[in-house]
Amino acid sequence: MKTKQHFILILLAAVVIIAAISLFLLIGIRPEGIPVLNYHEVVKNDEDNPLALSVKEFDEQMAYLHRNGYKAITPDELLAYIGQGRQLPAKSVLITFDDGYRDNYTNAFPVLKKYGFTATIFLITDFVGNDDWYLNWQQVREMQRAGIVFGSHTLNHIPLVGVPPAEVLFQLQKSKEGIEWRLGVPVNYLAYPTGAYDAQVCQLVRQAGYKAAFSVDFGRVTQASKVYALERVPIFKSRWSFYDFYLRLNYTSLIEKAKWVKQWLSQI
Repeated sequence: MKTKQHFILILLAAVVIIAAISLFLLIGIRPEGIPVLNYHEVVKNDEDNPLALSVKEFDEQMAYLHRNGYKAITPDELLAYIGQGRQLPAKSVLITFDDGYRDNYTNAFPVLKKYGFTATIFLITDFVGNDDWYLNWQQVREMQRAGIVFGSHTLNHIPLVGVPPAEVLFQLQKSKEGIEWRLGVPVNYLAYPTGAYDAQVCQLVRQAGYKAAFSVDFGRVTQASKVYALERVPIFKSRWSFYDFYLRLNYTSLIEKAKWVKQWLSQI
């Protein structure tokens, strides 16, 4: 009996979500806020890795953004939107990459140039130039000259929650200083390793001199967003990568509600 009730609840939740999507399509409601897309790797061959899109999949997604009039913005523009209420183009998107893999240069960068998009890459500073899997500083500088923005992903990607404050500050400050020394520009933005943060970490990020930090909390950035816990829309490889991307981009709030429903149903 319990199984039957559970099935009915799942069915009802699916009906509500489908009905909501249909309503959005019929009356043309645009989701509030700015999507901050979160990527990791872009590889030449398909891999069984949810964080690694193929070049073809990434190109399809960037082509969709270009075809539909999206403008890729920078973190500075996003922060001005939050803190100063600055108007952004109706279809703005911030494209981000975590970790700074070498394929961001060899595979993603040519696609971004093809469609005239900027992006922001968060570097694990100790890995740059020291591991062939990751970018080197020559590649970073070339991308910077082409308009790509670089931020920090700490020195060596340790989750910052539960770490002594002195170590957190060391990770934040030395990573920031290292990128600034190499590139000659201020580094104002951080992406939390593994997305982990708490109130103490946010305070230390501010103390280290960052203007904002990005989490992996699912959602769009609005003017009510907290600047040291900015939401993003993670993009994963799946059996239906483009359709997942399309839904996450266009129906972010509904996906958020679906996640809540799924969590609620798991507790029944």
